[in-house]
Amino acid sequence: MCAMPSAESTQVSAHEPEPVLPTREDPVSRSGSELIGGPLGRYALTGSSWWTPVRIVALVAIGMFALGLIQKAPCYNGAWFFGASSQYTKACYSDIPHLYQGRGFADGLVPYFDKLSGDMPYLEYPVLTGVFMEVAEWLTPGSGTIQHQEQWYWMVNAGMLMACAAIIAVSVARTQRRRPWDGLLVALAPAFALTATINWDLLAVALTAAAMLMWSRSRPVAFGVLLGLATAAKLYPVFLLGPLFVLCWRVGKWRDFGKALAGTVVAWLVVNLPVMLLAWDGWAQFYRFSQSRGVDFGSFWLILAQNSTSPLSTETVNTLATLLVLLGCVGIAALTLTAPRRPRFAQLAFLVVAVFILTNKVYSPQYVLWLVPLAVLARPKWRDFLIWQACEVLYFLGIWMYLAYTTSGDAHKGLPQDGYHWAIAVHLLGTLYLCVMVVRDIFMPERDPVRRSGDDDPSGGVLDGAQDVFVLGAAARSARYEASVEGTPVEWGGPGTASPTDRSL
Repeated sequence: MCAMPSAESTQVSAHEPEPVLPTREDPVSRSGSELIGGPLGRYALTGSSWWTPVRIVALVAIGMFALGLIQKAPCYNGAWFFGASSQYTKACYSDIPHLYQGRGFADGLVPYFDKLSGDMPYLEYPVLTGVFMEVAEWLTPGSGTIQHQEQWYWMVNAGMLMACAAIIAVSVARTQRRRPWDGLLVALAPAFALTATINWDLLAVALTAAAMLMWSRSRPVAFGVLLGLATAAKLYPVFLLGPLFVLCWRVGKWRDFGKALAGTVVAWLVVNLPVMLLAWDGWAQFYRFSQSRGVDFGSFWLILAQNSTSPLSTETVNTLATLLVLLGCVGIAALTLTAPRRPRFAQLAFLVVAVFILTNKVYSPQYVLWLVPLAVLARPKWRDFLIWQACEVLYFLGIWMYLAYTTSGDAHKGLPQDGYHWAIAVHLLGTLYLCVMVVRDIFMPERDPVRRSGDDDPSGGVLDGAQDVFVLGAAARSARYEASVEGTPVEWGGPGTASPTDRSL
């Protein structure tokens, strides 16, 4: 006898699309599920328990974040304060406690308005990140030793960043309606847990993930507002407007793109304009620092510089890096307009941010956070995701061991320069590998984990199921790209593939 669905599960199934279960379609997920009893059975009841996929994803994300905090414990108890190299040998470095005093928060200075002593005249972070840092300072007790205050400041920031981590995981779980379990890829990502509290990047990542969720719900204005706020916290989110522009061009959704662009510009101005008008020098410090910063950790430019007798100047690297980014963006635009089936928004969002990371003159270890949610939405395949994560974990260890080597004097404890170059190469190759997989999915939609079930672009909002109006090349001009998935013909974007009408979260 088979179990009969309860009234509650029947009601849920009447309003929600049938979820895609990773244990049925992903071999790695199926094997990993043996730890908790094996794959979900054919007759299992879903939707009838408090333990919904989104709630499970949120709790797992918080649990992994807590493990990341534990990993920083050796530094919290002394390595941040005693011994320059011990925070590197224990791989628990964080900018947060060091910048509490180094950027004037311990003295009550107002970011962007009050000048700092030392080489950095003003806070070198975008305005919304500065606000985040200042709010954490308000919540930090001002009594006790400076070490005690720095410990509190890190803990307060960690609590705020934990909320950002949960928002990211939940947003990814809800962006593609039929794939809530993809959020576990974010929640369980080892590099995510290891780098979450190095800096304040999770704020921009959370706003970007929430923006992607809003776009998937066909809310271009909300998407634009959140993306504008994300850009006010970190520069990289603005790159998502490029692929969105080309996708809307391909299907003629100009009004929706205009709403998204307007929301982005207005939200960014609301945050930045007051500081621009009242404290221009402080506001511009982030952009001056980004321009004048030399070749730094994690980039292929560093490998070239450290193996050259006459390294390129900062100005030359800036120019070449900008040209490489532009060339990559042109390539992504050409791919978008010539692909046999319109690429999914998440695929192009991942590619454009990856191009920026691969060509940039610096790659801090926490930059992996920018790519994690986009990678999950672009290619939710456990094997490829874990290969990439393994490369990023190796780089995470490599940079700290290299810094330990350079700060340990004659002892030279850690990884020498040549070893660090190999760690950089592993990071670059891992990211390139995932890019290749995504590009292959674009040209061969039958290999795309999201499109295998017949979906078009579940994170695409108004793009989902839309018909092309402008394409280039013979392949894209075909009436419709067809493929056979498990013997069933699939026509992505055909008349039977409608975008969701339910705009609820």
